[in-house]
Amino acid sequence: MDIYKRFWEIDVLRGLAILMMVTYHLMFDLAYFGIYSLNLSSGALWIFPRIIAFIFIFLVGISLTLSYSRVDIMRKDQEKRSLFPKYLKRGVKLLILGLFITLITRIFIPQDFIVFGILHFIGLAIILEYPFLDKKYLNLVLGIVFIIFGFILAQFTVGFPWLLWLGLKPDVFVTVDYFPLFPWLGVVSLGLFMGKVLYADYKRKYSLPDLSKNLLIKMFSFLGRHSLVIYLIHQPILIMVLYVLGVLDLGNLFYLLNY
Repeated sequence: MDIYKRFWEIDVLRGLAILMMVTYHLMFDLAYFGIYSLNLSSGALWIFPRIIAFIFIFLVGISLTLSYSRVDIMRKDQEKRSLFPKYLKRGVKLLILGLFITLITRIFIPQDFIVFGILHFIGLAIILEYPFLDKKYLNLVLGIVFIIFGFILAQFTVGFPWLLWLGLKPDVFVTVDYFPLFPWLGVVSLGLFMGKVLYADYKRKYSLPDLSKNLLIKMFSFLGRHSLVIYLIHQPILIMVLYVLGVLDLGNLFYLLNY
């Protein structure tokens, strides 16, 4: 068994999601900076980013299953030891990146800065989901429960911001990126369940032709393998592209951002 192989379909799906994300953020920038009028708060353009987020977070669960299966196979003939430090390190790394995004957005868009965005969420989810990485049907149940609980929490508001990460928002709360534990932890759990169903013991449990050499597949796979880097750099690049094209004036940019 090749424990270092990648499942090309996972990379491709993540690559497709990252391309969709960049496309949406381009539309968001056009609307946010007043370049083009778009209604992102309802209809298809409201649903679109949530579909993107669902794909990303669902793949987090599947990827955790694959990672755990691969490492578990590698250590069969070795001394059994906890894998928790590995996932703790990965989660903390993403949390630190999330805090960096918080700092940057706090400086440049103080009225809409990110408090608990997707990187914060994924970092914490990786740590919290560790005890459930080897479970199957329990994750299906937890996924459903967490999602329902999240929708219930969304019906309430509180007078303080300290439980934002959980899903309880204050009366007045504005941000450009928000992914609380509930309901989104449920999507990770569903991904863990499907990972166990589709890729148990690091083996594909369904038939799929090998398209990994196809040029288009390779392009999307590349995007999928580098999704974190693309996420971190794409917004500055989009803003510079809009400036080069002459549709965004940097002289007014900082005024708009700090208005």
